Amino acid sequence: MSKKARQEAIECSKAREIIKELGIEDQELYEAFEFRTIRPEETDEAAEIEQICFPPNEACSREHMKERVAAASDLFLVAIDRKTGKMAGFLNGIATDECDFRDDFFTDAGTHLPDGKNIMLLGLDVLPQYRRRGLGRELVYNYCRKEQARGRNRLILTCLANKVKMYSKFGFRDLGESASEWGGEKWHEMEMILNF
Repeated sequence: MSKKARQEAIECSKAREIIKELGIEDQELYEAFEFRTIRPEETDEAAEIEQICFPPNEACSREHMKERVAAASDLFLVAIDRKTGKMAGFLNGIATDECDFRDDFFTDAGTHLPDGKNIMLLGLDVLPQYRRRGLGRELVYNYCRKEQARGRNRLILTCLANKVKMYSKFGFRDLGESASEWGGEKWHEMEMILNF
């Protein structure tokens, strides 16, 4: 097992312990899915999932997905179905020292600062057949624990108004309407504090 794989296993184990202490662990999910960073050869699969999960005006293009994975693969957390070996969903972002979300983060992987104190979350994708099982929640919780351990300060995302309640349940705070105009939509900006 590589050093990176060992570290991921330790982080996932810590996340499971914290989740179990909170009484929300879903052991079946951990038996059914492996949670880890994306591999370069999985980029096309992630791009296909993005096209399924988001409408065309909001989805990350295949080209931008490739650039994002190349620049910040360690900020992709994927859920792999242990039975099929296929990706069921993923959460991804880029690191920055900026505090406000801007649309350039979606299209310019050059905005990524590996040691940035904040993470701009760019997408939570779960294939339709895997929804309503808690997979999105587990991706978020595992991602939070991983980035908290890395010393990140905040996770920031934008979402449509109908998703504010879901992200609030995950622990995000609604900051109101965002300046983002991505996909011609109105977005809410939300944050989660990881470290002070």
